Amino acid sequence: MMKSLENLIILPEMQLEGFAAADLLSQVLAKIRLTGDRVYSCALESADELVLDEKSAHVCMLREGELQIQSDDQQVMTIGQGDILLLPHTPSGLKISACTELAEVVICRFWFDASSFEAMVFALPWMIHIRQADAVAWSEGILHFMLLEANDTQPGGALMVSRLIDLVVIRILRTWVQQGAASGWLRALSDARVARALKAIHEAPGQQWSINALAAIAGMSRSNFCERFNTLVGRPPLRYQNEWRLTLAKNMLLKGRSRVGEVGFAIGYESEAAFSRAYKAFFGRSPRDDNTWTAPEGQN
Repeated sequence: MMKSLENLIILPEMQLEGFAAADLLSQVLAKIRLTGDRVYSCALESADELVLDEKSAHVCMLREGELQIQSDDQQVMTIGQGDILLLPHTPSGLKISACTELAEVVICRFWFDASSFEAMVFALPWMIHIRQADAVAWSEGILHFMLLEANDTQPGGALMVSRLIDLVVIRILRTWVQQGAASGWLRALSDARVARALKAIHEAPGQQWSINALAAIAGMSRSNFCERFNTLVGRPPLRYQNEWRLTLAKNMLLKGRSRVGEVGFAIGYESEAAFSRAYKAFFGRSPRDDNTWTAPEGQN
């Protein structure tokens, strides 16, 4: 039997309990899930190259010396002691080498889980650089604890390492946003007017928002709002809304608490067929492929 709309729109999976309603960054980052499996230290001599796993993302925390980084397009930059790098994509195409007599790097290896918001992850740049001055207040404490856990063979150590890497990635992204250096959807969170529209989309994913309504929330004209939103987020407002709704739907399906039709109805689709078409167009597969729902015992 179909659940009531009211029960479906009380969305324990779409909002974070314990966070202030205004904390949009927490709502967004909660949809990026990752698994970390290794923390290790690496010592490099001058001109030695840092070798990273090609299939993973990484955080690199430079404890001593300097590193030079060169990308495919020949951009070259140098990072110094205490600086932190987030490499959210495969490191192929990057050449990272020591440019001092000795460089010591702590590497955190992780990967983004399949249920993360693909559009968010892919919108991240090839590298996010946090300088020592912006990280010193938190990096040393976390780094010390991470290395302790990495060398601890007690039960639960692997989970601790993964959770600590998760914490570091979130802290890097939060620092990046606070610096005003972010791009794409994260940059938009630092723009008060566009952030108000994003907050409305996030808090009411089942509502059929119009451009005029979102522009009014942002306090902008329709044309200025569309241009500003598209520039900052990298996609038009209604496309972003649709992608956000479908990503929430995917998370619900993977948790297996509702049927396909119920999930589609919860995020604002009027029919299961319309929801299935939109889902397949975005993810490339049917929502039934991701649905882990099973009927309770005694229910058809």
